[in-house]
Amino acid sequence: MIDLLLYTRRDCHLCDAMKAAVDGEARGFPVRVTVVDVDSREELAGEFGLDVPVLFVDGKKFAKHRLEPGRLRERLRRSAADRGRAVP
Repeated sequence: MIDLLLYTRRDCHLCDAMKAAVDGEARGFPVRVTVVDVDSREELAGEFGLDVPVLFVDGKKFAKHRLEPGRLRERLRRSAADRGRAVP
């Protein structure tokens, strides 16, 4: 399973766009997507401020603000292949 962690906040058009891009590019891959609203915890709000969305793949920062088309799909393809899984 490939873990995707997306830090967002409500009423954030960049966050909505990144969430839609992640959903589309991750389709067909063995992923677990966790979306966290940074305003839900004071320490996260302090850490990220207005600097969202931020996407982590398997614990490593992968993208901030925007996701280039196809970039996540390629990363997921490599991760799945490294784990011996069939890739779409």
